[in-house]
Amino acid sequence: MAPHHHRIPSISSDHKATKPHLKHPTFGHLPLSTSGPLDCSLKGTALLSNPYYNKGAGFPAEERKQFKLTGRLPQNVQTLDQQVKRAYEQYCSRHDDLAKNTFMTSLASQNLVLYFRLIQDHLKEMFSVIYTPTEGDAIQNYSRLFRRPEGCFLNINDIGRVYEDLAQYGTADDVDYIVVTDGEEILGIGDQGVGGILISIAKLVLTTLCAGIHPNRTLPVVLDCGTDNEELLNDELYLGLRKPRVRGKQYDEFIDTFVKSARKLYPKAYIHFEDFGLPNARRILDRYRPEIPCFNDDVQGTGCVTLAAVMAGLHVTKLKLQDMRMVIFGSGTAGTGIADQVRDAIATDSGKSKEEAAKQIWCVDKPGLLLKSHGDKLTPAQVPYAREDSEWEGKDHSDLLSIIKEVKPHVLIGTSTKPKAFTREVISEMAAHVDRPIVLPLSNPTRLHEADPKDINEWTQGRALIATGSPFPPVTYQGREYEVAECNNSTCFPGIGLGCVLARCRLLSDKMLVAAVKALAAQSPALQDPDKGLLPDVVHVREISVHIACAVIRQAVEEGLATMEGIPREEEELEEWVREQMWDAAYRPLRAVE
Repeated sequence: MAPHHHRIPSISSDHKATKPHLKHPTFGHLPLSTSGPLDCSLKGTALLSNPYYNKGAGFPAEERKQFKLTGRLPQNVQTLDQQVKRAYEQYCSRHDDLAKNTFMTSLASQNLVLYFRLIQDHLKEMFSVIYTPTEGDAIQNYSRLFRRPEGCFLNINDIGRVYEDLAQYGTADDVDYIVVTDGEEILGIGDQGVGGILISIAKLVLTTLCAGIHPNRTLPVVLDCGTDNEELLNDELYLGLRKPRVRGKQYDEFIDTFVKSARKLYPKAYIHFEDFGLPNARRILDRYRPEIPCFNDDVQGTGCVTLAAVMAGLHVTKLKLQDMRMVIFGSGTAGTGIADQVRDAIATDSGKSKEEAAKQIWCVDKPGLLLKSHGDKLTPAQVPYAREDSEWEGKDHSDLLSIIKEVKPHVLIGTSTKPKAFTREVISEMAAHVDRPIVLPLSNPTRLHEADPKDINEWTQGRALIATGSPFPPVTYQGREYEVAECNNSTCFPGIGLGCVLARCRLLSDKMLVAAVKALAAQSPALQDPDKGLLPDVVHVREISVHIACAVIRQAVEEGLATMEGIPREEEELEEWVREQMWDAAYRPLRAVE
């Protein structure tokens, strides 16, 4: 599975590891500072069993004596680089990706520094193993691969115990970032019930890997509401509640109890909702956004990273956001989430109302273009984008090609999971009206994408600006090579979370999200060379997260939403303030405390 969980109630206000040259001693006094020694009260076997403090064969001689480890370890003290080499050889010996994923889970429960450092050194190769698509296989097999419990399990039959169960994970100062799921709509594989705990864990691994969120200050949670997955209900090894999903009033009470308990117990924590089902994802986000710092990656993360790609594309085409026309094909959680981010950015930039801004976006779903006359067939998220029927009287709005002919969009986005929906006719029609069409087939996994970048490039004679939902190799046209950017949420959500955590934000506002998007778009390689990707590669993600976090923090300060004292105003100083508080996979000296 992707990764770890253990929880360590504070043994000191958490410190952490990072390469010393990144550190800024001015900020060494901060509670989340990563400079200097790490306070530790554990000794002997207890220390070796704790993945956060354990260094394995990396403990130096003086720490072995001081922490009663002599006789418990082989004599040769090894460097972290040597340990990484050995772990990588073990990883490579596993016969398939699921076995590699299981090996990584096991490593995470032994030594977190080694686990994260191994991934950092081999990020391109391991990303798909610790996250999608292999993590999907691990989640589907959760009850069969189960070895030890990781994370917090809350179930709908015990609403009265939610507060007490959550309270076991530390004090008010111990938790910065919570990821919670109800397991209903996981990574394109649907309802996985209690196995959803692994998506909460995997997302938190990405926050540490990509933005330096301290791994012992995070909490993965699954809300077990039952499951409608027949296979799981009939599996005697299934570990969750074996009953159909509970919905309605009891479900809402369960969510509310969780949110209120989490806020009371961990008042500084940012709450990240993940992979909730279509009827609930948007509704829950809308319910709590005005009250607490929270985020939904499927709604907002996908919207942010897509908008960043679009903004980079508009920069290349020299078109203003307020003059752009966009068609979104597939108007579920992701499609309407993208529409919302684009609408909010247009409104923020141009001073238009959100209603006016929404008129630049045409949303298409199963019945064709969304129209007002669809009435109660529209989800609440689709309603703002439904067009007046009078606009389309006598015009065909049932298929994508007809809509493209009429709208002449600059941007076409696919979130439909309908393979090959962007046909040669559709793309050629778009390219006939727009010099540099921006085409983003985002459906995952690869077999569900709306069009292959190779074909889009061919059909537009190399003019299209393309980003996809899965990784694709570069494409060529008449000897010229064009990079295909991946709209990977991991370039965006960790930095947003880092900014909210460090500034201790009261809320995450629309303007803070727009600031994050602009910071990501500013890192686009296409700004220097239009044949390069619209978005930066995930291998540069830690640096990108610094810029995003700074943008989020500056906007939070401007809106009066940051509660942390002493946030630097000057840009360079703010960057160093952020870097000093980002955990990194390096061993820190241990300082014995009672």
